Amino acid sequence: MTEEFSEPEWLTIPDLVDLLGLTQSRVRQLIDDNHLLAIRRNGVLQVPADFLRDRAPLPELRGTIFVLNDDGFTTEQAMSWLLDVDDSLGVSPIAALRAGRKAEVRRVAQALA
Repeated sequence: MTEEFSEPEWLTIPDLVDLLGLTQSRVRQLIDDNHLLAIRRNGVLQVPADFLRDRAPLPELRGTIFVLNDDGFTTEQAMSWLLDVDDSLGVSPIAALRAGRKAEVRRVAQALA
């Protein structure tokens, strides 16, 4: 049960540059274009490692970020929703996305509006 609440691994922009093999400006563009979601933690822009798969942004994440933006979520609220366990999903939305449950996650996100 404690696994659900374990702190995710966070990656900084330099971490993402190394991991993805991209320039810093390209990594920032991925964030600006909603391929990744980043928040400031202790003054440093960071992205959860769970938002990546196979050294690339999780493809299912972008559309989900758009749904949350359309629902009026701030970046911080969207991040919290993606990482916290959702009762209707039984896991965190990001875990459900990683498990291939994109349609279900987006349905739940749309219902939040």
